[in-house]
Amino acid sequence: MTANSPANTPPKSRPTSGRPRILTGIRPTGALHLGHYVGALKNWVRLQDEYECYFLIADYQALGDHFHEIDLIRESVIEVTLDFLAVGLDPEKSTFVVQSYVPEHAELAMLLSFITQLGMLERNPTLKAELDSLPVTHRTVGFYNYPMSQVADILLPRAHLVPVGEDQAPHVEMTREVARKFNRMFGEVFPEPQTLVGEVGRLVGTDGAGKMSKSSGNVIMLSDGEADVNEKVRSMFTDPRRVRADIPGRVEGNPLFEYHDAFNPDTGQVDEFKERYRAGKVGDVEVKKALALAINRFLDPIRERREYYEQRPGLVEDAIISGAERASAIASETMIMVRDAMRISSYTSTRR
Repeated sequence: MTANSPANTPPKSRPTSGRPRILTGIRPTGALHLGHYVGALKNWVRLQDEYECYFLIADYQALGDHFHEIDLIRESVIEVTLDFLAVGLDPEKSTFVVQSYVPEHAELAMLLSFITQLGMLERNPTLKAELDSLPVTHRTVGFYNYPMSQVADILLPRAHLVPVGEDQAPHVEMTREVARKFNRMFGEVFPEPQTLVGEVGRLVGTDGAGKMSKSSGNVIMLSDGEADVNEKVRSMFTDPRRVRADIPGRVEGNPLFEYHDAFNPDTGQVDEFKERYRAGKVGDVEVKKALALAINRFLDPIRERREYYEQRPGLVEDAIISGAERASAIASETMIMVRDAMRISSYTSTRR
């Protein structure tokens, strides 16, 4: 192990009180890939030093379109937790929350659904787009209601901030509307969370056809070995009009250079490649070899940390269980406030 490996890293202190609280998460439908890192994990590693962070593994929501793959979801909870640990998320600084380990998520989603008009769901642009892409057999009530589940996920820990890309901002606005309505009807319980729109990167799939997707087979996984990375980079889509190395090529929109920009720290080399590529003075093979080397160097410490935790499953379990305990404590507190406000805390029979 290196000097920065988990074995030699001193324990970190628990989150300090008084910091703004963040809730964000990922659905567990398999291990994570470079697109997840660029779009979320990279930012999360930074945020955990500035905020009190709750990182949700949303296995309830994964059932929405993977209800026929329960075993995949169960296995993916572990895989995602391993990836969280491997990229540097620290369960001593932050709280890892497996959604199903905290059943108050489902209870709050149900209660909030009673005060939420159907039209609010029907106007959600993300939901409409996803429903259109699903086969009829997968368009379940549970999937249709997942935005309500997201609202509950944010409000249950009484989060102040939600880091999202601009395309996900409607989910946060819906959460604010629901929180505002609940507070108006029953009394102040929830803060109205703010959208934390930072620099959220995007990474096209290796085939250049769209975003990374495991189902499309156009991903480089955080857990991929060196040989796998080399092969995937060798087959990466580039400029299709460039049939010879001496033909000037297009850099803009070229996945090869998008990945260089994201993972090659040698900006001088990247700029030189771009100049030569535009001039038809460098072949794809040379540029791809340099990219594979850069990605493997980026992944090396992640692989090392992942292997460390794979060999110590007790630490992975500890991260999940301790996170569930911390999340359950605040969830219980929130639900007492919710039930008290709604006057459904308990029923005392008058019969003797």
